[in-house]
Amino acid sequence: MSTFNVPTRETVSPANQAIFDKLKAGLGVVPNLYATFAYSEHALGSYLAFQNAKSSITGKAREVVNLVVSQVNECEYCLAAHTMIGKKNGFSDEQILEIRSARASFDPKLDALAILVADIAVRHGHADQARVDAFLAAGWTNENLVDVIVAIGDKVVTNYLHGVTRVPVDFPAAPKLPA
Repeated sequence: MSTFNVPTRETVSPANQAIFDKLKAGLGVVPNLYATFAYSEHALGSYLAFQNAKSSITGKAREVVNLVVSQVNECEYCLAAHTMIGKKNGFSDEQILEIRSARASFDPKLDALAILVADIAVRHGHADQARVDAFLAAGWTNENLVDVIVAIGDKVVTNYLHGVTRVPVDFPAAPKLPA
């Protein structure tokens, strides 16, 4: 059970209220985990700038990173959110489960990405060189590699924030992985 209440617009700073207004206008709601960043005067704005920064890892590739890292870190909040976002990006339910298992057999390039991301996340940044080489051989670039590491860092932030605060998940629960 969480000891953190989800901040409301009325309980956050004026700067965070403005961010809440933008989030609500764009998403229709302020997700609980985003709202939790607003306990800090600066964290929500800083995190959103980080998350929305330009990257060569976008769309489906970004969701592969998000799903794999969230699975490694066992973040039920991010798994729920990114299962929904993954579907919006065109992944099937079966593909999402496979990605969470650090594979994407339906796409060799995404498969190399999923394998590398899991290795980086599990080994706390100390990737096996053979997996880095396989990632590059699959058609990814050094720029992509750097952007993957930044995207992993983004997801670790939210995974850890939820792991500590345990705020309620306000997305449909992600299915459990098959045993």
